[in-house]
Amino acid sequence: MSDPTILLLAAGRATRMRGADKMLEPVPGPFGDQPLLQAMARRCLRAGPTRVILGPDQPERAALLAALDVEVLEAPEGAGMAASIVTGVAGLTTPVLVVLADMPDVTASDLHLLMALSTHDPRAILRAASEDGAPGHPVLFPADLLPELGRLTGDTGAREILRRHGDRVHLVPLAGERALTDLDTPEDWAAWRAQP
Repeated sequence: MSDPTILLLAAGRATRMRGADKMLEPVPGPFGDQPLLQAMARRCLRAGPTRVILGPDQPERAALLAALDVEVLEAPEGAGMAASIVTGVAGLTTPVLVVLADMPDVTASDLHLLMALSTHDPRAILRAASEDGAPGHPVLFPADLLPELGRLTGDTGAREILRRHGDRVHLVPLAGERALTDLDTPEDWAAWRAQP
């Protein structure tokens, strides 16, 4: 079985940030604070080959990735999360690990765990969950689902594929709430930073 390709989805316009770009928000890293998108791309790269999907006309985000060994792809404007996934899977034959770039608590170790578990059951869809079992992200899809991922439309991502293949979905609990932490507003970021 081929190693999974990581798809880091970072094309959203972050409209709920009221003018700020959450992908540029600083997050703690091993060598000091760094912008969220850069931090997430580095975590992904530590786990495996990575494609980052941006939207059109996002030069500041693209600049953050220029020195990293990632493949940057551009999804069409306004076509939703499905378009990012469709763009990301184009031409691939490997399983894919879909990672949302606005989840700063997800670590490289979490990605390694999902990828390692996929070798034990290559047909399983592995979905990260909170410690108490609430389904979240990232999600690893086997290669046989690439055609379905490549036909997605709308802004619900791969939710329909997860529903259709529910018998193949295995939840993988991660520590705490890291599989659910999704920072969309300035208030979300303030609350996250205020945590001990």
